[in-house]
Amino acid sequence: MLNSIWMTDLHFVAQGLVHGVDPRKNLSTAIAHINAHYADHQFCIISGDLVNQETTEDYTALEQQLKQLKIPYFPMIGNHDERDLIRSLLPLPENCMAEFIQYSISTDEGLILCLDTHKAGEVEGELCNQRLEWLKNTLDAAQDTPVFIFMHHHPMELGLPMLDSIKLQNGDEFLDLIASYNSVKYLFMGHVHRALSGTMRGIPFSTMSAISFQAPAPVPNWTWDDFTAADEAPAFGVVSIKNADVNIKYTQFSQ
Repeated sequence: MLNSIWMTDLHFVAQGLVHGVDPRKNLSTAIAHINAHYADHQFCIISGDLVNQETTEDYTALEQQLKQLKIPYFPMIGNHDERDLIRSLLPLPENCMAEFIQYSISTDEGLILCLDTHKAGEVEGELCNQRLEWLKNTLDAAQDTPVFIFMHHHPMELGLPMLDSIKLQNGDEFLDLIASYNSVKYLFMGHVHRALSGTMRGIPFSTMSAISFQAPAPVPNWTWDDFTAADEAPAFGVVSIKNADVNIKYTQFSQ
């Protein structure tokens, strides 16, 4: 069995608050909880928006805090992130693409793919031809090995008025590709700051609440001008995979 931790949307800053929340305190509390209860898990995946402002100071402070984790971690890129700073200040696997923060993790239960959906200068995401070609080639090489995909931007509409406007721009192209492979078993997505689940093209998916601030519950016709962070506790996921079956334990912790 593969046992791992899934954190998302740290929005870390070295100083100050983000939407009224102290991301340093939230991350420190999450790490302490993980170290106390899940130190036997194989690793932690962090599915993007590692920092809030793309500064060297923030990434350096984040790296120092993440050093406290007793398990290895794999950082991913979100719309608030910067590739060169991630590459220079945070640990990445040797098989990471040269141009993108995109890589695979081999496990006894299958292959985990961590995708780069970042579009420079934009809030919404994209998977360019080069990244899609890497994905196709990796899925071809995996053959019948179960594949589990982590990404930041969601490729489908979720019924969340504000967030659906900043999803993956070429989501249908991505979904058409992965739906053609029976090996793809699950999608894990950040960016949403709320936990929800469903199926798309026959593939189950989940999003996760953020380590930082939580998005409000969906209200029709809301816009970003109406955005106020929800008064909800942060959370991470405890993910168990066995024989291609996925179990995600939604784990809130005190702020």
